[in-house]
Amino acid sequence: MTPTQLAPRFFIAVAVILIFCKAVAWLLGRVGQPAVVSEMLAGVLLGPSLLGFVLPDVKDALFPTALLPVLYVVGQVGLVLFMFQAGYAFSAHRVTGLAGTAGLVSLAGVTAPLVLGVGLVLVTADAVPMRAEGTSIGVSAAFVGVALAITAFPMLARIITERGHAGTRHGTLSLASGAIDDMVAWIMLAVVLAFASGRAGPAVVTAGGAVLFALVLWLCGRRVTTALMTSSRLNDSARVLGTVALLFLVAWYTDEIGLYAVFGAFAVGVVMPHNENTDRVVDTLTPVAATVFLPLFFTYSGLRTEFGLLGSPPVLLFAAACVTAAIVGKFGACWAAARLRGESQGVALRVGALMNARGLMQLIALNVGLEAGIVNASLFTVLVLVALITTMMTTPLLSWIERREARRGDGVGPRTLATVK
Repeated sequence: MTPTQLAPRFFIAVAVILIFCKAVAWLLGRVGQPAVVSEMLAGVLLGPSLLGFVLPDVKDALFPTALLPVLYVVGQVGLVLFMFQAGYAFSAHRVTGLAGTAGLVSLAGVTAPLVLGVGLVLVTADAVPMRAEGTSIGVSAAFVGVALAITAFPMLARIITERGHAGTRHGTLSLASGAIDDMVAWIMLAVVLAFASGRAGPAVVTAGGAVLFALVLWLCGRRVTTALMTSSRLNDSARVLGTVALLFLVAWYTDEIGLYAVFGAFAVGVVMPHNENTDRVVDTLTPVAATVFLPLFFTYSGLRTEFGLLGSPPVLLFAAACVTAAIVGKFGACWAAARLRGESQGVALRVGALMNARGLMQLIALNVGLEAGIVNASLFTVLVLVALITTMMTTPLLSWIERREARRGDGVGPRTLATVK
């Protein structure tokens, strides 16, 4: 298809995606699900799992193969802006007075699902077709482990804020643990991708490029972003333009060295100074990313998710085992770590429930793995299912914990850190 033919297809596809995502968000919002969950599900429903199964001609007309690269590129813009906001939110949550507990919860929340995921792939390697062609069993096992270890930090922060739990002990502990968890998981993902290349050259480029990026970020990052946000010669429009240009330059560099754009965007968000000017820039960019661009990424992911692949008994059993390992490894391990550190049952259960959500962050990792050629269609579908189930169960689980404590009369209530020793 020529660009002239693609343009009208793109416009109608975007209109359908945005309207459908909004409709699903309205429906699921009535049962307390956050918008990101609705958009994840809507993206899957627009793909071969539902629309392609019921009305394949309509699905092919709306989303022709030639349109997918366009959706991917535009979706990447949304991811870069979203990960920038996630990095900015990450740096705002400092661990004070809970460092030991947050560290142990994060360690448990990464280690347990990582070990369970690796073990699951190694045990089922000969029985389930989960490996991409040319990918070693070690790389596949490591990728699944890392995917299960990820926590949806941005969504976790949104749920805590929307439910009025900001400043509570479980809210602050979850934010601190989730931030550490995600940082470690993304570093591990970068390592897996470097090893997956199977050649020394790309691995050296990735490692060397990452070291250079970290040095430049450490030496100049804060200075450059502070100058951009505090210069009296720049107005808000100029700051937005400068921020977007900086984000795209860093995204280009990290893509070129094999770290992928999301890493660079997150890092820029981390080094941004926290002041009113930066807040206005983030508040300007985030609605566009969340409302327009992110649904395109969800749909692009959904178009590559085929739940029909779960019809094979071995794959279905593997999917059930993955979901179980994800919940036990994250919810169970984080709950146990919090209890080990002396936290109350209510705090520990809430921390486990919040840390268990994978959400958008796991979808990003899955698409990175698919683009790198280390994830096949079956494994992609299984892990999308894990992301959906663990994310959708978060809000109902928190509500159940609150009802349970209300019946027993032992709720933790809205206690802040100042009231807890």
